[in-house]
Amino acid sequence: MKNERYVEAEGKTVEEAIEKALQILKLSRKRVRVETLSEEKKGLFGMAGAKPTKVRVSVIPGKENT
Repeated sequence: MKNERYVEAEGKTVEEAIEKALQILKLSRKRVRVETLSEEKKGLFGMAGAKPTKVRVSVIPGKENT
């Protein structure tokens, strides 16, 4: 990977994590590639949020300024 620009973000859901990363990058969804690094893990008695979802959002080369 040569000089790839990406952000890793966490959230309660995949969509929330993606939205956080897009805000940091200041790009739209069309200009990035998303990789899910880990899914949310439920807590005791099925409570949400014991371990958040983590994603890596990478800028697609050539799409930064389009």
